[in-house]
Amino acid sequence: MTERRIVIAGTGSGVGKTTLTIGLMAALMKNGLTVQGFKCGPDYIDPSYHTAVTKRNSRNLDSWMLTKELVLDIFSHGSQGSDISIIEGVMGFFDGKNPETNEGSTAEISMITKSPVLLVVNCESMARSAAAIVKGFQVFADGPSIVAVIANKVGSEGHFQLVKKAIEQECHVPVIGYLKRKLDIEIPERHLGLIPSLERGELDPFFEQLGALVSETVDIEKLLELAVAEPLEVSRRSSIFEKQRENVVKIAVAKDSAFNFYYPENLEIMEAKGIEIVYFSPLADEELPEDVDGLYIGGGFPEEFAQDLACNLKAKQSVKQAIENGLPTLAECGGFMYLTEFIEITDKKKYEMTGVIPGSIQMQTKLAALGYREINGQNANFILEDLSARGHEFHYSTFQAVEKDVPYAYETTGLRGISKEGYLLHNLVAGYTHFHFASCPEMVENWIRKCLENRGNRYE
Repeated sequence: MTERRIVIAGTGSGVGKTTLTIGLMAALMKNGLTVQGFKCGPDYIDPSYHTAVTKRNSRNLDSWMLTKELVLDIFSHGSQGSDISIIEGVMGFFDGKNPETNEGSTAEISMITKSPVLLVVNCESMARSAAAIVKGFQVFADGPSIVAVIANKVGSEGHFQLVKKAIEQECHVPVIGYLKRKLDIEIPERHLGLIPSLERGELDPFFEQLGALVSETVDIEKLLELAVAEPLEVSRRSSIFEKQRENVVKIAVAKDSAFNFYYPENLEIMEAKGIEIVYFSPLADEELPEDVDGLYIGGGFPEEFAQDLACNLKAKQSVKQAIENGLPTLAECGGFMYLTEFIEITDKKKYEMTGVIPGSIQMQTKLAALGYREINGQNANFILEDLSARGHEFHYSTFQAVEKDVPYAYETTGLRGISKEGYLLHNLVAGYTHFHFASCPEMVENWIRKCLENRGNRYE
């Protein structure tokens, strides 16, 4: 028995991995195949494209945040019922956590999953030199299996043939297609309005058109042939998706166009450990559901919907009251922003948020933080008490605290050293950091314990 899976890797960021990936997904779907998407690294945007195209939840595969066993568990679970798995890489093929190793890189994911690799090369303004680039990627490290090349940003069919001849002669791998420098299609910007556009189906015509363009210049049959691989051996005894107990607590999760950055595994781990999840929408001015034992507000784009969120008084008041009454709450990035006094966007307009956390958010035009984080709890953080988890930060805003001595939620370690961030108040744990619960499932157990404790206190 064999499986089909392939990694879409790039020589660097911006070479066209995402465009090719979603185009291939659309083309394969058009051919009647069930396609499962994956993304290397901690990314919420690209998986949202995958999910919209394939109609299946795309999943992240990250070999720094998670162990190899967990990566395989997630891959195996996500791939069930699919005809082919498409794994989109991150940055350049060998770029990851450490410039001296393959840790956290697309190359490492390709080796863990034993997947064939399709290398995307920007061939603009070159011909034979493209072969030198491919050759370098072939010999740089043992382990990855580069089985084919896609030439991106070629000027013409004639240009493609020059590149194809050079690479196939010098590198002995097939060049199975190309994308033109100008695709004759308007590619939507990956801006902050992406999620609502995807939810409304507004990009479906774009996906269909891109799939048709890819089908014209990429040998889909050859891709399917090269994607054939031996089945992976995955232990089912310790799967994070296995139900461990019946539901013991109920936790509300904010989910709408303003708050939608959740790893599917985080929610599934919660359910496996006995949490009943109920969803609500602050953006629709929905009040916090009654009789919940906890609250989870994930990341997203509250700044894009700041005016609407500010006007939604019922939602703000119900969240504020519940947290001040001790509801065990985790807020990540966008959720953290929503719980402050106000958000000041780049045009200096200010919008009132819930006011739970004394301080404000200032949006910037440049990235304020980006990268992996090793996270330790601070100041009796009930979720991370004596625990360490892994996650990442990615945000364009800064938190302006009112207090001089901030009750920080976390101590985080990243590429630039150790810092303290976030905020603790009542039973609230909030901060910019996005967690992957699979890196420390015990934090979910701690959350459940606090929910049960708080529920008992309510009825005393």
